[in-house]
Amino acid sequence: MDSPLVDAALHPVRGHMAFESCVEQLGSAIQLGIFRVGTKLPGERELAEKLNVSRATLREAISALRAAGFVSTTRGRGGGTVVEPLAEVWPAGQTPPRRAEIDDVIVFRAVIEPGAAYQAAQLDLTEEQRALLETSLADLAEAQTPADYRQADARFHLAISTVCGSDELARACSGVQVRIHQLLAEIPFLKTNIDHAEDEHRAIVAAILDGDAVRARDVMTAHCEATAALLKGLLK
Repeated sequence: MDSPLVDAALHPVRGHMAFESCVEQLGSAIQLGIFRVGTKLPGERELAEKLNVSRATLREAISALRAAGFVSTTRGRGGGTVVEPLAEVWPAGQTPPRRAEIDDVIVFRAVIEPGAAYQAAQLDLTEEQRALLETSLADLAEAQTPADYRQADARFHLAISTVCGSDELARACSGVQVRIHQLLAEIPFLKTNIDHAEDEHRAIVAAILDGDAVRARDVMTAHCEATAALLKGLLK
């Protein structure tokens, strides 16, 4: 389970909401594609140690994810908990977000992600961190379906915050990416927008690796603004 993205998504649980925190962290990691469709979750002992919870609490959390359709579990030799494709509709009893909720996440993202890109470009990145950014960029090009692409896109943005070395920043970016991921699932997958986004992704990584903090911030700002425009135009 050693992965910078897993480390960014899963943290030791503190306080009295152990069950709820496990569900939130594991569910977010699945929604962002950190644990990919068709792959097994790490073993109970490994996950329990990572989250600092009892195995009983972890089992309860996985049971909740199973009930929500995020995972399935098989017993016996070769069994385990496997990530399932996520439904492309809002869960029963939930409705699409109101305008104020959409505006709120757009504003928050406009502050968090350009700042993360700026900070990443100012750092003396290790070879491992540079490889994480390059691999995340390559994953976007290799995506085979809209769902794959959107998960790769979320991982790309999370990778940028991860190399900054701030747990608080990584948590904030993870949370905003979950919300953006949910909103993007409600609008068409538009090739023109994706082509523009790909150019921006490459420019952002190039700026970060070149240490050009201002350009990294400015391109990320334009990238976030483009997504915001689509969401405002296509979501009611």
